[in-house]
Amino acid sequence: MATATQAPPIGLTARALVEVRNIIQEKNVPADYGLRIGVQGGGCSGMSYLLGFDKAKDQDEVYDLDGVQLIMDKKHAMYVLGMEVDFQDGLNARGFVFNNPQAKSTCGCGSSFSA
Repeated sequence: MATATQAPPIGLTARALVEVRNIIQEKNVPADYGLRIGVQGGGCSGMSYLLGFDKAKDQDEVYDLDGVQLIMDKKHAMYVLGMEVDFQDGLNARGFVFNNPQAKSTCGCGSSFSA
């Protein structure tokens, strides 16, 4: 596990950061856990996003994003470089939204893409 000093390859909007902090507090997420963001095979378009709390592992980079520990496998950076994670809380949708400039195509669910 390496602590990265450079800027994280992705960003979280102010609304997403507020929601992540709320979840950490409400769910009593342990202090040694961070927000893991990455990709995994599957989904309608071939790959889907990964978002959850986890401990950092040897192959991970760890970033500080306004006090939130962001954890990402080094191999995932090329798929999410420049991505912004937002949080929507409206009548039609509630949840995290991934705006990824690396995605060549996405599907209607918004959590699956092809690179």
